[in-house]
Amino acid sequence: MDLDYTPTDDAFRAEVRSWLEANVPQDARAKVLNHKRLSRDDIANWHKLLGTKGWSAPAWPAEWGGPGWTETQRHIWDAECGRIGAPPVLPFGVSMVAPVIMKYGNEAQKRRYLPRILSGEDWWCQGYSEPGSGSDLASLRTRAVREGDHYVVNGQKTWTTLGQHADMMFCLVRTDPAAKKQEGISFLLIDMKTPGITVRPIITLDEDHEVNEVFFEDVKVPVENLVGEENRGWTYAKYLLGHERTGIARVGASNRELAFLKHVALNQKKNGKPLLHDPVFASRVAAVEIELMALEVTAERVIASSNNGRGPGPEASMLKIKGTEIQQALTELMVDAVGPLAAPFDPAFLEGEHAHSAAGDDDAAPLAAYYFNYRKTSIYGGSNEIQKNIIAQMILGI
Repeated sequence: MDLDYTPTDDAFRAEVRSWLEANVPQDARAKVLNHKRLSRDDIANWHKLLGTKGWSAPAWPAEWGGPGWTETQRHIWDAECGRIGAPPVLPFGVSMVAPVIMKYGNEAQKRRYLPRILSGEDWWCQGYSEPGSGSDLASLRTRAVREGDHYVVNGQKTWTTLGQHADMMFCLVRTDPAAKKQEGISFLLIDMKTPGITVRPIITLDEDHEVNEVFFEDVKVPVENLVGEENRGWTYAKYLLGHERTGIARVGASNRELAFLKHVALNQKKNGKPLLHDPVFASRVAAVEIELMALEVTAERVIASSNNGRGPGPEASMLKIKGTEIQQALTELMVDAVGPLAAPFDPAFLEGEHAHSAAGDDDAAPLAAYYFNYRKTSIYGGSNEIQKNIIAQMILGI
């Protein structure tokens, strides 16, 4: 079943588009549209601005301060934010740990953490992956031992996105090493200022500090920060990952990047004509555009099912696979379109320190870094190979 937009939906889209046009900070928008790096303040200030409007958590029910939007309205919101180039709202608090707290947390946890997530007062990071425990997440070894009214945590997490800015981490820890690996895991909320926590940067190929490794040495975490029941954290972790994967498709942002690709390909010449008019290159662009159209229709079908009361299940894996493949294909075509112009690398330009790139082509200058950064999308949130296993087992019954 496809998604049918009503006059109410159309009016909502017009309201959202008008508000975004008037309120998205122009400097942050320019960074998004030109593939430059956003600062902590760019992200935090946008979250707080949305909070004043009541739109910082589109999926939240009105009961907890959300707008109470339908699935269709959330889809419209994502599409319009992608179209205009709005900065992202980081998913770790709003879209990942908050649903877990709402469903499995106790009343004290809901009252404490949800308002602070909504306002942007707390910046959250994710403590899932470890060295040797990525796609096989259930093999994690970070240990939490109960001692009276607290747990003592020892171990290491890695690929912790923007952990250098975080106030809080939601963390999977092993509380019963003798149990079957999926059954001995618990879900803790950890204050990142607790003594014994060390955050070390991982500098990526494009010289960016986006991810980190986090070490825990005898870190004391109050028992009251345990979400749900001890040793049932794997259930909560899977619930959280379903929310994460649904948001990774990024249809709106990919539509914006497709328009940028066409713009670049029109400005590049091959045999004296725009590259976009070259039959071979044009066919590659058309193939990605068709895939993106199909992804959007699939997303709308998932939304239509959700609107009928059946929330997305393994379908989220389909959106994750195709969404990330399209994102990677778009960055590949961008680099191919500009050719050698993508080779010069100027980190200061990506940080916005130089008005113009040393290479003299501001469209091309960020594209190599953008391309390499997007190699991660088919891995994070559960690698695409794992998603194919989920589809095979839960949809095809293999």
